Amino acid sequence: MARILQLAAIIEREGDGYVATCPEVDVVSQGRTVEEARRNLLEAVEGFFEAASPSEIQRRLKKETYVVPILPTVAAMPTD
Repeated sequence: MARILQLAAIIEREGDGYVATCPEVDVVSQGRTVEEARRNLLEAVEGFFEAASPSEIQRRLKKETYVVPILPTVAAMPTD
């Protein structure tokens, strides 16, 4: 029976495209747009769950991952 998991996607601009990471299973993908990177990451994560052994899934699937803001104090930042 299929199960839906709620996992995080962190998408960052890199050069002319975007890199998408799922930190819970350490899977990374990319795309030309944010949406393409998200779709490619979803496909890569689903592929991981289809191909990985149960022990590999257990080893890599993090039980608790938190994406939270932090507020560091930094010196003046260069502007784009």
